[in-house]
Amino acid sequence: MSIMTLSLSFAPASAPWSEKALVSFAGDSATVHVPPAAFSTPALLLRGLQKAARQIDSLGINQIAFQGDWTAQLQWAFASSFGSYKQPATIVWLENADKALLEKRYQALQFTRELVNSTPEDLAPQTLAERAAAWLKELAPGKVTSQIIVGEGLQQAGWMGIYNVGRGSDRPPVLLELDYNPTGDVNAPVSAALVGKGITFDSGGYSIKSSEGMLDMKCDMGGAATVTGGLGLAILQGLNKRVKLFLCCAENLISGHAYKLGDVITYKNGLTVEIVNTDAEGRLVLADGLMAATDTDAPLIINAATLTGAAVMAVGNEYNALFGLDKALQKRVMDYAAQEDELVWPLPLESWHQEKCPSAFADTANSRPVKGGGAGGASNAAGFLSRFVREGGQGWVHMDLAAAYNGSANAYQPAGATGQGIRTIARALLEE
Repeated sequence: MSIMTLSLSFAPASAPWSEKALVSFAGDSATVHVPPAAFSTPALLLRGLQKAARQIDSLGINQIAFQGDWTAQLQWAFASSFGSYKQPATIVWLENADKALLEKRYQALQFTRELVNSTPEDLAPQTLAERAAAWLKELAPGKVTSQIIVGEGLQQAGWMGIYNVGRGSDRPPVLLELDYNPTGDVNAPVSAALVGKGITFDSGGYSIKSSEGMLDMKCDMGGAATVTGGLGLAILQGLNKRVKLFLCCAENLISGHAYKLGDVITYKNGLTVEIVNTDAEGRLVLADGLMAATDTDAPLIINAATLTGAAVMAVGNEYNALFGLDKALQKRVMDYAAQEDELVWPLPLESWHQEKCPSAFADTANSRPVKGGGAGGASNAAGFLSRFVREGGQGWVHMDLAAAYNGSANAYQPAGATGQGIRTIARALLEE
């Protein structure tokens, strides 16, 4: 198939197309029709372009070239919804000053999506860590070093959350510690640390999920993919500050060696945690990563995770949820997201959320022993995480990735990973 040229028009479609048509065609050309009034409502304009992208994709067209009056923002809105896992897109950007940036964004987006869309059989915990490290080393030759702590080595090093969650699988859990240090100075300060949840498959453990709830659990490593994609995008955009990346990778499976309800985990910082729900495993692995990130003395720590169904219930599948005890930082990250046209919404987090999961046998439980963690489950999970960062949570934000994945295609997005969040993280790394 030849490449279809794509133009933008502010006039209605003409015959033989309906005046209400979003897209019209003439030979190898297509026109997206945007009412002038849509420009007064940017969110509706961008959703209109996403919808047009899905309509064109549904016709089996997978190669387009922009022409005419497309801004970078409008090209991106269309491109990020065009194509699918089964029908990858070929996109020719406008030949102008925006092209280089759009190509870099798309490269990071495609890497993130490919990682999340990989089957759980193909993406073992160690494979996830190795693919993330290899990509970042390819982007910045000579500037990235890494180590992977595997299996029993995690227990020996004291990373008890990752170890316990992953010990039920024949494929061992791992912690990736990656250092992007563009100066090469071993004493250079770490400007930021990123932490990602890398559960490559989540059965729920002994708190087993339903078949329907388990179907999409290959995406439970979306946090690891998102922070990796965000760092990669920042590197592509010229990041000149030192950043450390921690990916907490495991399969949460059932076996005779799996962790169980009623177990108590003792963390490196001395905190004891009673397991009341083995399906609240993401916070258990992130705790290790957050302690490692805090040890770097980085003034900025961002973690990302497909952490709670409660966040999806609160904000839907279009927004990611953002939590922070550091309200000034939370506001700045919200502003970065707005500048990047990524939908993020703040949810409540106060220091007293740490006490919302009490235990009679440990300092805290990992959840509440009620379905879905009970009321305020997303905030309670964030409160748990806040126990593992600096006092008062200064310099730390937690992104709960409610918008990371679509189980099926809809009018605005293809099925699978969205990559939403990578641009916000990249901007935060560049700006903070």
